[in-house]
Amino acid sequence: MDLKRLKSLIEFKNGKIAPKTTGKYPIYGGNGILGYCDDYNYEDAIIVGRVGAYCGSIHKADGKCWVSDNAIAGLPKDSELLEFYYYLLRELDLNKKQIGSSQPLLTQGILNNLDVQVPLNSRMAVKIAKTLSDLDAKIELNHKINTELEAMAKTIYEYWFVQFDFPDKNGRPYKSSNGKMLFNEQLKLKIPEGWKVKTISEWIKNDKSGDWGKEAEQGNYTEKVSCVRGADINGLNGNGEVNTPTRFILEKNSHKILDPHDLVVEISGGSPTQSTGRLAFITEETLERFENPLICSNFCKALTLKNEKFLYNFVYQWNRLYENNVLFGWEGKTSGIKNLLFDNFTTNYYVPVPPEHLAEKFYGFMQPLQAKKQKNLVEINELENLRDWLLPMLMNGQVSVGEAEEELRMVAEENVNYGDK
Repeated sequence: MDLKRLKSLIEFKNGKIAPKTTGKYPIYGGNGILGYCDDYNYEDAIIVGRVGAYCGSIHKADGKCWVSDNAIAGLPKDSELLEFYYYLLRELDLNKKQIGSSQPLLTQGILNNLDVQVPLNSRMAVKIAKTLSDLDAKIELNHKINTELEAMAKTIYEYWFVQFDFPDKNGRPYKSSNGKMLFNEQLKLKIPEGWKVKTISEWIKNDKSGDWGKEAEQGNYTEKVSCVRGADINGLNGNGEVNTPTRFILEKNSHKILDPHDLVVEISGGSPTQSTGRLAFITEETLERFENPLICSNFCKALTLKNEKFLYNFVYQWNRLYENNVLFGWEGKTSGIKNLLFDNFTTNYYVPVPPEHLAEKFYGFMQPLQAKKQKNLVEINELENLRDWLLPMLMNGQVSVGEAEEELRMVAEENVNYGDK
């Protein structure tokens, strides 16, 4: 490895205020792509967050782009090493190099004067970048597959349970094939014959309150668990990160531990633009992702349904209401914190309920799909951990490319075995 001053490898230039136009070129800020415009100011650049909350963040633009005024463009002096320098800057942990307290700031001067270790020849640098980019490509592919699986599930739900074009006894779309529809006074709309109308509370068997326990084992706080907070709910089902803290709860509170088919609802939190009421659901595959049993925090509530075959109907019905901002109308405030008026909402809000055989058919469709999503999330987590471990090790020469490839092969084999369970 060779010690180099960063300015000898990369030319840094400040971004500029983005044009107020639309077009095909991505506009990059410290938090990634902000939009698109019809002009560009850089090509094949590494984008470094310059100021504020995303100071020190790293992104990469292959091709023409506009780098905004809250970011710095890094232009490799050897264009073939764009990928390598992207990973090199990520490894530097630039958010710790910033100046300023009230408003974090990175400057060209700070970046230019950093000393970095790089391989003695560019060929090795290209190989290192290829190993890391292959990992990122696999991670991105798994995310894409999960996005497509979720879009498929949502489309089927909308088609069957919102448009009422579920398969009739002849396999034809019910409403489009003139299936009988009856007006319901509570919903103020027509629903298929044979469907019922119930409050949301009528779906629920019981609930489990949250728990926070203790940070370390002490006294009777002996049950080691991972605690799902509101911030973990989206990630639990694959739409973000999961950083569930490890806690210790009382043995007598072990009944609060989450089981397959339980649901977790955020009842406190939110923001002016985000209501409370985010929802996660638990499957056997979800629990296998965690070393410890799961509970939910005090800011959440866990639910158990009367009929587990209605799990996915409940999930997509609830999420549809959430996405349509219905839950904003069922919130109160305590000490400035928004609270979901859960009991009031669930006992007063009516929804259509399909026949059990149709819910079971939807459940049968959804179960393997969700298992596949969870398997992909396990693999994503393994690959991200491997990438984050390999990044500094490859950069400082502690691990060879060959050793990195062997680690990747082992992770792939482990995940194949997981999928065969």
